[in-house]
Amino acid sequence: MNAELLIMFTLDCDRAYLYAHPERELTSDEVQRYSEALARRATGVPAQYITGHQEFWGLDLIVLPAVLIPRPETEHVVEAVLSLISSDENQNQDQRPRAEAPAPHELHIVDVGTGSGAIALALAKELPAAEIHATDISSQALEVARANAGRHELASRIAFHETDLLRGLSPASFDFVVSNPPYVGESEEDSVQLEVRKFEPRGAVFAGPTGLEVIERLIPQAQAALKPKGWLVFEISGTIAEGVRHLLSGWEDVSITNDLQGIARVAISRKTTRG
Repeated sequence: MNAELLIMFTLDCDRAYLYAHPERELTSDEVQRYSEALARRATGVPAQYITGHQEFWGLDLIVLPAVLIPRPETEHVVEAVLSLISSDENQNQDQRPRAEAPAPHELHIVDVGTGSGAIALALAKELPAAEIHATDISSQALEVARANAGRHELASRIAFHETDLLRGLSPASFDFVVSNPPYVGESEEDSVQLEVRKFEPRGAVFAGPTGLEVIERLIPQAQAALKPKGWLVFEISGTIAEGVRHLLSGWEDVSITNDLQGIARVAISRKTTRG
């Protein structure tokens, strides 16, 4: 797969072109460019940082070393949000008098630690009536996220904020707080792929000694930022699942969903009407 990505990068083509032209011979310049890309990959540089691109939710995203490379597992966060919205809408329709027309509902969503903008852009794409906000503490990451929003003509749909988690955002103003926060513990470092440890931004991967440190700060900030009955949805790993459940005590409708490999991947909880 890496070799295929790099040859597509070298030829500036898509996979369909590559498979449709197996007889295509590389020019000398292309051979040199491909060799240079292979040499960088051999040192451990992720293919996505070499090509500068990664697909997420059908969107071609720019990725630079300033941001975490979006993973397919994170799409489960997007799926969870869309499923909750659909469930809430169906419940509201069941409770609405038959003669009453469905009222338009503008959702307010914030993606915390947006990085490349992957989650925010995916939700903006799927929810054209939603107001989307995205935060990151890294100005470099926000530059990448803004570039991706511009490329997909979603820049006017997303408000970007350079801040630590939800600091400075209006309280009780969001229907959803979503995030792919750092959740790997420093004690797990040896089990993390070498190329992740060496090349991806450490602050986007490691949260601290246990892996719960950022989430411990996110949960109370989300409690303040959410409207009553608003949802908090964020990515986790199996190693911290029980710790996350403990931190979410006092929230309603707490659940943890697994990814396709059966690993705990998404934590979901709802702010109480009293919060």
